[in-house]
Amino acid sequence: MATTSKQREVSVNGVRYRWPEKPVVVVCIDGGDPAYLQQYLKDGAIPNIARFMTQGFSVVADGTVPSFTCPNNMSMITGTPASKHGISGNFYLDTNTGEAVVMTGPELLRGDTIISKFAEAGAKVVSITAKDKLRKQLGKNLDVSKGHVSFSSEFASRCTLKENGIENVLDFVGMAQPDMYSMELSLFVLEAGIKLLERGRRDLMFLSLTDYVQHKYAPAEADAKRFYQELDKRFGRLAELGAIVALTADHGMNDKSKPDGTPNVIWLQDILDARFGRGDTRVICPITDAFVAHHGALGGFVRVWCRGKATPKQVIDAIRGLDGLESVLDKETACKVHDLPFDREGDVVVISTADVCVGASAADHDLSGLEGHRLRTHGGVSEAKVPIILNAPLNDEYKLKAGAAILKSYQVFDFAINGTA
Repeated sequence: MATTSKQREVSVNGVRYRWPEKPVVVVCIDGGDPAYLQQYLKDGAIPNIARFMTQGFSVVADGTVPSFTCPNNMSMITGTPASKHGISGNFYLDTNTGEAVVMTGPELLRGDTIISKFAEAGAKVVSITAKDKLRKQLGKNLDVSKGHVSFSSEFASRCTLKENGIENVLDFVGMAQPDMYSMELSLFVLEAGIKLLERGRRDLMFLSLTDYVQHKYAPAEADAKRFYQELDKRFGRLAELGAIVALTADHGMNDKSKPDGTPNVIWLQDILDARFGRGDTRVICPITDAFVAHHGALGGFVRVWCRGKATPKQVIDAIRGLDGLESVLDKETACKVHDLPFDREGDVVVISTADVCVGASAADHDLSGLEGHRLRTHGGVSEAKVPIILNAPLNDEYKLKAGAAILKSYQVFDFAINGTA
């Protein structure tokens, strides 16, 4: 039975959320490594975020590993770890077919989303993402015919009332269709959220950005600073509209290049093929998505499936001593340590150090999209530290909760809804 707003709370995946007294806007700053905030707070460049941290609440939390976009966005929208919601990468290997499968279908997401359950209970909700790959999972079971909105800035020009709950989005927002590789793809998400909040009551919003800027520019670079200044202005506008604003990130970002600027890569498939023979093992890079120019499908976390005579133990023994690898884990250990779904995990999990990335075969990766920039990417434990910032202080119960353990980024809705004073 659906919970009604009169009951003043909604239960989602075992967590009870009170009915929000103010609009709650959760923003996922894709690639929002704490280093950017540290740099710009020191520079005095992000006054609204600085005010949120002073007057509200801030902490560095643990994100989901692998530190990729899809697992972390699904953790936030469900309030659960990957072991429960089942999305543990952008790609996984379907062992029944032997094919790599994109993990963005709503049918692959286990459990309910927080916004869909609130919508069932009578709330007005919004989900806007920069990348359309996330839209259907974020909008799982969300009936947009009842006044809810779900769309991506990537395909803003294609929005229809039937599919997205909104039309004529470019005119509504007052911006041109953003380029796929631009900071405007993220700024469009925030502008749309602001416009919707200005036009009427919205109880919950989830606004998910893209990490184009952080992949391309380090914190000290001017373009990254300009991007964060633009974000900061819009966060301030959301707060001015009376919203509880919660900022977090899906993952951090590290430079994984050699001193000469070339990518610092372990080509794992080539190593395993040389040791065990071609076709005996299969390396899957779960960072792979439609935005490969960001990172060349190179990240800090890959999976190995044993498809021939090589056993997981033999694979582990063969590569564990390689320089640049932080951990090489069997399936059971990886699932326990990183809270991952057992049925979608590889036979061996390989995680690199902060300055190294792991690929499959050198011949399989197109790095032309880096365009002379140093490779900055993510995926490992070293990119799993993320901020949680609220523009309102915590109540006494959640002050105790925040002090009792390291927070998880999937608790962001819990803290924004239940934890604010």
